[in-house]
Amino acid sequence: MTGRPQAMVDRKVTSYVVSPMDIGLWRNRSLPAFLDAPLKISALGTPGDAIRLGWGRKKSGLRAVRLAASAGERFCLLEDGFLRSVGLGVDEPPLSVLFDHQGIYYDASSPSWLEYLIAQQLDADETIRAQALISLWREQRVSKYNHLPEFAGSLPARYVLLADQTFGDASLRYGQASPADFVVMLECALRQHADCTVLIKIHPDVFAGHKKGHFDLAALQDNPRVRIIADNVHPVRLIEQAQAVYTVTSQIGFEALLWGKPVFTFGMPFYAGYGLTTDAQPAPPRRQPVSLEQLVHAALVGYARYLDPETGSLCEPERLMEWMGLQRRMRNRFVSPVYAPNFSRWKKPIVQRFFQGSEVRFLEKAGDFPGEGTLAVWGRPADLSQFADKRVFLEDGFLRSVGLGADLVQPLSWVIDRTGIYYDSSRASDLETILQTAVFDDALRQRAAVLRERIVAANLTKYNVGSGRWQRPAGAARVILVPGQVETDASIKYGSPVVPRNMELLRAVRKANPDAYVVYKPHPDVVAGLRDAGKNEQQALDWCNEVVVDYPIGELFAVVDEVHVLTSLAGFEALLRGRKVVTLGQPFYAGWGLTQDMNPVARRDRTLSLDELVAGVLILYPSYVSRRSGRYTTPESALDELLDWKAAGVSAMPPWRKAVRPVLGWIARLRGKR
Repeated sequence: MTGRPQAMVDRKVTSYVVSPMDIGLWRNRSLPAFLDAPLKISALGTPGDAIRLGWGRKKSGLRAVRLAASAGERFCLLEDGFLRSVGLGVDEPPLSVLFDHQGIYYDASSPSWLEYLIAQQLDADETIRAQALISLWREQRVSKYNHLPEFAGSLPARYVLLADQTFGDASLRYGQASPADFVVMLECALRQHADCTVLIKIHPDVFAGHKKGHFDLAALQDNPRVRIIADNVHPVRLIEQAQAVYTVTSQIGFEALLWGKPVFTFGMPFYAGYGLTTDAQPAPPRRQPVSLEQLVHAALVGYARYLDPETGSLCEPERLMEWMGLQRRMRNRFVSPVYAPNFSRWKKPIVQRFFQGSEVRFLEKAGDFPGEGTLAVWGRPADLSQFADKRVFLEDGFLRSVGLGADLVQPLSWVIDRTGIYYDSSRASDLETILQTAVFDDALRQRAAVLRERIVAANLTKYNVGSGRWQRPAGAARVILVPGQVETDASIKYGSPVVPRNMELLRAVRKANPDAYVVYKPHPDVVAGLRDAGKNEQQALDWCNEVVVDYPIGELFAVVDEVHVLTSLAGFEALLRGRKVVTLGQPFYAGWGLTQDMNPVARRDRTLSLDELVAGVLILYPSYVSRRSGRYTTPESALDELLDWKAAGVSAMPPWRKAVRPVLGWIARLRGKR
């Protein structure tokens, strides 16, 4: 390897410069986030501490090198990172970008900054970090692109994986390869692994005839030892179960090294020539044997910059890898396509957000479901037992939004339940199964404790509405809060079989607690006129001391002693704050030893700690989608967004929403009566 290019990297960068002709670069809205100095457009020479930017070996990159050489300036070439994004194309800007001060990684004809980094010795901490990155890459099952499903078909008992590439790929031209190398590669794979099937992964566009590959597919299909995989699938399972991997210059070879597979190369990709692969071509003399940790640390840590998709700030590769892993797990949950019946126009985009990774098709009614794929329905329909193994039930999550769902405020969380739905106490749900059977280890309990403490400290609730003020009456020895609900709500219909009405609850509370100061709080949707009040709700003062309308319920929890509910989520929110909770219905949080239950559910016989309940309800059960990235996120990040949302005051309705509120209320009441 040539010496360190001191002049290229030691001086501070005051700005980055691109040519006016490099439209793709200066119009790239995500690029400035990767840079540590301003981006300027100039056809003239750059100041002494500026760097001229270009993209790889494309026109902009060649132009940057030429202009820098003629003026004695510095340059830096960019390329997509090895862990790029969820999807591909202009609609998916890269979340990692490679910065090269000498050349570019796929051009084996000249030195690159990556080659310099690979040659560096690692200290103990760097070695440990590289090993952890290898483990994390496998654990999260990531690749360069991460939008495709895992291959779900059967695989041969023993096979080697051979990666085709599209004809004319720049990495082939600059990686000392030609079309003839693919023929040689196949011959070697058949000869060197005579006991294995050769699995050829080709690009789907090649199989469809839109692009050209490097193999005669018609001839290969008659070869009993060759199998073609043309499915548009994630490569991880194909790599994971292979005996070995054969590549010309494909990144799949690098990923195979991370999976501990023998790799055979027939071009000169960036990972070849270091003693880690079996190479058909001689390596440049500047490439000398190194450890896998050196290669990984250079490629994933030193050579790339990463962008946090939720904050827009630079981050470490571990953060992006974990985020990509979450996307992969969430996107692979359901059999595609997903059929969604009877969703309103405004809710359809939300369905697509929470089922990203699956093709979503909307239906007029559930009866139109063809029987294959996944049937996604809102709430709890009367009978879909004929589709029991294919349907899922949807509902709002417990950390939802700032503002009411009936006001068309989009949610941060939904629950997607394969078994039932959390508010239906007549049968088990996924949540009940989690709470009944999950193993809650110390790490999960601690994670739940931190989440709970943050929610309480921030005074967050499901809707985060209300602005009035209320004081606990002086001299009141015991104050009981009774939250009202929308009486047509499914959680009462399916979760409160004995006491179905707000005023029956209020009368029962007064009868059982004649000396207490009882406060009744109507449901926010009723107060807003978006839902009908319950039967005789206007007579609430006959059975309570006071009706509180606009006071935020989170602040009420701090000044009351007990909360008595039918099935209201307020009971769970009160538990988070250490309040005594009495249930007359059968909400999801009842029956675990944390509430006083007047009508218990016999199935629920496990005693949970508060943080175990929180772990099941807020971490393991819901799905969260970020408002910022539009991608799946964690409850912790969703909480961050809720806090910012609340602080920004965006719960105030825009004028158009205020104007249509009466119509929304009429529609909501009509649906509630069906």
